[in-house]
Amino acid sequence: MRETVKDIFKSTVISIGLAMSIFCLAGIVFDIVYKGNFSLENYGFTKMVIGCILVGIGFGVPTIVYRKDNLPMPVRVIIHMGIGCTVYTMTAYSVGWFGAVSSIGHGIIIAAIQLAAAFVIWYLFVRYYRSEAKKINEKIQKMK
Repeated sequence: MRETVKDIFKSTVISIGLAMSIFCLAGIVFDIVYKGNFSLENYGFTKMVIGCILVGIGFGVPTIVYRKDNLPMPVRVIIHMGIGCTVYTMTAYSVGWFGAVSSIGHGIIIAAIQLAAAFVIWYLFVRYYRSEAKKINEKIQKMK
């Protein structure tokens, strides 16, 4: 139990850090695009930072499903990404990350790009952990 809580905490801290990093990079991009005239009102920045924390929690906590060996991997991914993307989408609409869109199609494109980014990040983590597992297995085989 203690190890599980430790893993959830670690995953959540990593997820919050990643969300904050992406938020800062996006802020830099918007600042450049708007030529230094990018401004937020009515506690917009604070709301977005809290949103980043919620997104980090939304993607970090559900990683516990990867400890359930009796669930097939596709089900684990659907649970993890389903919860994370739902939290992200609700947060994005709440804090204004999707902003005012000119059409429904435009809004769908923005949402699709942001959700695709979530899956790319997930995929990079999967590759990293598979690589680590491979290295560990090779060391175990050498020890035999």
